Amino acid sequence: MVNWQAKAQEQQEEYINDLITMMKIPSVRDDAQATDEFPLGPEPATALKVFLEMAQQDGFKVKNIDNVVGYAQWGEGDETLAILAHVDVMPAGNGWDTDPFDPVIKDGNIYGRGASDDKGPGMAAYYAMKTLKDMGVVPNKTVRFIVGTDEESNWTGMKRYFEVEPAPTYGFSPDASFPLINGEKGNFSLKVDFKGANDGRVKLVSFDSGLRPNMVPRDAEAVIEGGELTQLTQALDEYLAQTSVTGKVIQDGEQFTISFVGKAAHGMEPKNGDNAGTYLANFLKHQDIHGDAGDFLEFVGSYLHVDSRLKNFELDYTDELMGELTMNVGLMNFKAEDGGQIDLNFRYPQGITPNDIQVGINKVTDKLHAFTYQLEGMVPHYVSTDDPLVVSLMASYREITGDVDALPEVVGGGTYGRMMERGVAFGALFPHTPDTMHQVNEFQPVDDLITAMAIYMDGINRLITD
Repeated sequence: MVNWQAKAQEQQEEYINDLITMMKIPSVRDDAQATDEFPLGPEPATALKVFLEMAQQDGFKVKNIDNVVGYAQWGEGDETLAILAHVDVMPAGNGWDTDPFDPVIKDGNIYGRGASDDKGPGMAAYYAMKTLKDMGVVPNKTVRFIVGTDEESNWTGMKRYFEVEPAPTYGFSPDASFPLINGEKGNFSLKVDFKGANDGRVKLVSFDSGLRPNMVPRDAEAVIEGGELTQLTQALDEYLAQTSVTGKVIQDGEQFTISFVGKAAHGMEPKNGDNAGTYLANFLKHQDIHGDAGDFLEFVGSYLHVDSRLKNFELDYTDELMGELTMNVGLMNFKAEDGGQIDLNFRYPQGITPNDIQVGINKVTDKLHAFTYQLEGMVPHYVSTDDPLVVSLMASYREITGDVDALPEVVGGGTYGRMMERGVAFGALFPHTPDTMHQVNEFQPVDDLITAMAIYMDGINRLITD
């Protein structure tokens, strides 16, 4: 019997070197720099190119599709096992202790954007496949390691793959947590638009918070006119003393800039963060700001604030299999005269629909003279625990970790696994490790990544030699 943990440890030095190479690429989707050659911006395309060059040097057949998605292929067969990872990352944001794109290893952890989501796990799965090939294992089916470049936005790359390439038989995405994710909630965003008129002694000039819909905002900033510094400072100090966020106010002539700092987190569980935007709106709604600006602040600061389960909308809902309906307030923007826009990202279980949710939200937005519309989303996804894919991968996890009581889970996160009818998410975050995805100081323990590689070796080997 092969000692997969020992095999993985043999790869550690080379793996870490290649991982650091990938993590140094600031592969954030950037539509402002999009061109015909680089539809998602140059950096995601660079990360894809570098990965495919690595894979080609390692002896895999590779293909780059339109600089948005690509794959490394091994073996032949009528069936295809797909391993779906991504090389794009979330914007770094502020507050890092180290350079997010200059990885460092300290205290046994590798720090940097992508360490946990998804370059660290993705490269661990790739090295598992590479090691099996180098060992002389002959797969009884085609194996494709498919790499997307905008998983953190709208999946343009992976959608393109499924448009132009045959659908895999089954597969997994190393882009979540162990032991295994066999169910994912539905996922969609609802836009809420406000007009921009101000009516009150104080004017809301601007409001800005958030980087992505699926990320709890760490930072928020608003500019107001018509306030008084002493009163504003006293009110701010009293408010902050009762909260977990920090903030400050700066005067520039007749304008006051108020900024809050909270805690970023993955939008699938907003309770893990402190939303700086909703806290700022909750503070500002007590200023003398009315009209459309006041409605914007009332909606964000009263109805959305600390309500990830939508109780303020009488929409709290739980499914026995898939869990709770959740909402993340990811983007909040307002400019006087132009108006405001909010992006609400929902993770919903079976038993409730996006239309149900929109109707419930509209009961509030209609009173506040706001307009809502849905963006494209994804329906709930579930693979039976009896499916041979789930059975095999769970056996690998239990074998390597010794956790024989581990069971598959349903989560709110969305992974590429759901693009396949028989697709799951498999690692690489262990139950004992803090989740720092989408947060500052993102990290992953090196030992965890090596153990994940061993699990992937065992799992892939079971699936291609059965």
